[in-house]
Amino acid sequence: MGVTALVMAGGKGTRLDLKEEKPLLKVGGKFLIEYVLNALKNANKVDEIIVATSKYTPKTAALARKLSFSVLETPGTDFCSDATYAIKKMKLDTVMTISADLPLISGKFIDEVITRYEQCNKPALTVMVPLEVYKRLGLRTDYIFTIEGRHLVPAGINVLDGKKIHGTELVEEEIFVVKNEKIAANVNTIKDLQIVERLLNRLKTI
Repeated sequence: MGVTALVMAGGKGTRLDLKEEKPLLKVGGKFLIEYVLNALKNANKVDEIIVATSKYTPKTAALARKLSFSVLETPGTDFCSDATYAIKKMKLDTVMTISADLPLISGKFIDEVITRYEQCNKPALTVMVPLEVYKRLGLRTDYIFTIEGRHLVPAGINVLDGKKIHGTELVEEEIFVVKNEKIAANVNTIKDLQIVERLLNRLKTI
């Protein structure tokens, strides 16, 4: 199965209220997006990496090209709309969409997600983390879903069959629940950035 990773890096980052583009915020001395790109390069099951940017993230696009990654400019509407645009524009088949703000992601976990997708026999798989993990870390959560009595938060990682995407029509999906602080560690606010920085430093010492 050939998998294309679509790194979603076109958001405005309005919740951070900073002039810098969100994917270019520094954590542990590196840009946020660099962690994701490095993890994808280290994944055995990812065949191609495309960085989806927008008019709001021109510096991110420039960095991605400098690092020799393919770049596609999307409308910059939102995660799902931009992902759908990119999948249709490039006529992608099996796609992993992943947020550019997951500095603790690893190639090993990316391979685990793709393996789970290969085994689920559904057109889509969404990675979610229990709400209590975010609360324990003090991270902000904007989207909470209640599924079978559990409060879950999308981690910003999905795998899907691009051929099954038709407009805003929903496709059947498998929910992959992961109780892992590393997967919950994304950045939506300045406080999140500080928490993730501390978490990164703590994990380095373990």
